[in-house]
Amino acid sequence: MLNVRRLLLLTEIAEHGSLTGAASAAGMTASAASQQMSRLEAEVGQPLLERLPRGVRLTGAGEALVARGRAIRRELRAAQADLDAFARLDRGTLRLGSFPTVSASLLPLALTRFARAHAGAEVVVRSAMLAQLREMLHTGEVELALLWDYRWNRVSDEALALTHLLNDPTVLVVPANSRLLDEPEVSLRSLAAQHWIIRADNHPVAEVLRRSCRLAGFEPRIAYESHDYQEAQAMVAAGLGIAIAPRLALTNRRNDVRLVRLGADVPAPIRRILLARPENRMPTPATLAMIDILHAVAERFTDTNLDRNQLGSVRRVGGPRAPRA
Repeated sequence: MLNVRRLLLLTEIAEHGSLTGAASAAGMTASAASQQMSRLEAEVGQPLLERLPRGVRLTGAGEALVARGRAIRRELRAAQADLDAFARLDRGTLRLGSFPTVSASLLPLALTRFARAHAGAEVVVRSAMLAQLREMLHTGEVELALLWDYRWNRVSDEALALTHLLNDPTVLVVPANSRLLDEPEVSLRSLAAQHWIIRADNHPVAEVLRRSCRLAGFEPRIAYESHDYQEAQAMVAAGLGIAIAPRLALTNRRNDVRLVRLGADVPAPIRRILLARPENRMPTPATLAMIDILHAVAERFTDTNLDRNQLGSVRRVGGPRAPRA
């Protein structure tokens, strides 16, 4: 196979009309350029240049190769332009995995910031449960994914590069007129007689509730099994029971429920939000840009910032009190 670098040098020689001019443009000596041409002629088995007193002249074979060389040079420049566009995020697609809680809280802000900064790049989001997200990372269906875990089900996978994004604590959800709002935090052990709204279909937060209540010495009395957090909030607001939930799940909180901290007697489980990408693949510029944006957005969902918006109304609210909470 022909040496492409020598072929491109031959093209430069043809355009400059001399070895010296082409060598200067290529950043080499005229002697080195002459040696490269001798090697190229040996490769093709015939002369490509006629050395003249002043400059050089192409043979027929040389002219044929120069025509090919110009086409190859155009394609190489186009390839470099494509790579530059991807590096600038003027082109390309980022395949991102997510799950409902973060898709409804911090991800929209991240997607908006990414679109404003990199209008030429496209983001495709796949929402799934934890096991599916890990599988999509392994198969290459997504390049980056938001994952979660608790202390009893830590994500441990040597094939994934994991980065901690933020902590998502568990909070108590009560009606807006609940007596539980008299205190800044509530002991879980004091809630043994309460009725609970739980997530259905073996949802992870149902496991969180059962684990926490057992640590506090009781089994939760289930009043209703909900299929999403809005439904759970509605049942809490109606006085059917109280609930627990990851705080990010309540970013869009109803105005007739309030959030209360759980006391330290039975520490509320903390869910970690993680960023994951395949360990054996180099991250694309789009992946690196999104990672930076997600870290910046996560700062807005830390304890201090969310306390201002979500836990700022934990004092007692006037009006009739809910009978069970």
